[in-house]
Amino acid sequence: MSSIYHRTYALVSAGELLGDLIGTEFTQNLTDAEYFRRFQGGSPANLAANMARLGHKTALVACVGRDNLGQYLVEKVAETGVNTQYVAHHAYAPTSIVLVSRTKHTPDFIAYRQADCCIETASMPDELLQNAAFFHTTCFALSLEPARSAILDAAKRAQAAGCVVSLDANYAPAIWPNRAEAQQVVGDYCQHGAFVKLSEDDAERIFGKPLSNAQIISELHQMGAQLVCLTLGAKGSVVSFDAGQQQVEISGQPLEVKDATGAGDAYWAGFLTAWLDQKPPAACAEAGAKMAALKISTVGPLPPQVAKNILYV
Repeated sequence: MSSIYHRTYALVSAGELLGDLIGTEFTQNLTDAEYFRRFQGGSPANLAANMARLGHKTALVACVGRDNLGQYLVEKVAETGVNTQYVAHHAYAPTSIVLVSRTKHTPDFIAYRQADCCIETASMPDELLQNAAFFHTTCFALSLEPARSAILDAAKRAQAAGCVVSLDANYAPAIWPNRAEAQQVVGDYCQHGAFVKLSEDDAERIFGKPLSNAQIISELHQMGAQLVCLTLGAKGSVVSFDAGQQQVEISGQPLEVKDATGAGDAYWAGFLTAWLDQKPPAACAEAGAKMAALKISTVGPLPPQVAKNILYV
């Protein structure tokens, strides 16, 4: 079994590929958002694209409609260098879209979901997982069947193949109203020794109440997570690793926020890139923060290519 540092794909990302309609002006929420601009969206797709921008070979597993929006989304992801051959085109379900407010904090959104949840096991063959360093997904992707069962099965096979399983625990009640079910599924995924990234907002939503940083991290390690990265916005981040035996805290830096949408995906791309460069967890968190800072200062998507050395300056 090859080391994750010598595999064909740095990342295989499974989940939503969406049309994001993002507000053009800063607003409190969607109530006063009047004008929108179309972007390629979906957290797994964004992560795969961000890591491709950093020079990695990545692949995306997703499902879009057999329509012009789906074609546009696949083309935009492919432009960054992501392998899109594992993106399915559903025969009749249209491509999913999300309305998103432009904000300096956690965005308000409404999801209109169709094809994104139609991912099937056949789209994630063993050969693909055996050649990946990381297998990644999101709570959004796990929230509906048949994608949920397909992705959980792939995570089990990925772990068996020596691939590191990764999760963005971006839980939102509007997407997944049954919180108890969500906690169970997240636990099922974490038991594969997952690397988990989540924000304070994510944690409060998924646990249904405010918890201390230590409690959040402890809960996820008890579920089976090998590494937990808790992002704290301008306050920095906390990384707990070796199943909770070690922990580092990284302080934040004040930044002018131009567009916070996608900052978490940028952060995780920087973090995983540094991990693959065999940097220590503290340096991974610093690299993640630098990639997130670049995204926060950029309206819309990141440039087609990002020099990896910016993560370590």
